[in-house]
Amino acid sequence: MELTGSINVAAAALGAAIGVGIVGAKAVEAIGRNPGAFPKVLTMAILGSALAEAIVFYALFIKV
Repeated sequence: MELTGSINVAAAALGAAIGVGIVGAKAVEAIGRNPGAFPKVLTMAILGSALAEAIVFYALFIKV
């Protein structure tokens, strides 16, 4: 059996998964400390998650 793929894309996907997990954990922590800041924290968490996930797409495009 032969493995095909790119170690660069795998590393980017792993990094993005860790990054999204950290963003989510810190967002929940921030909302727990200050529930009134929910809309601002949610906006920043969505933006942070999107930027972390974009790294995988950069790695896929660079691979090609």
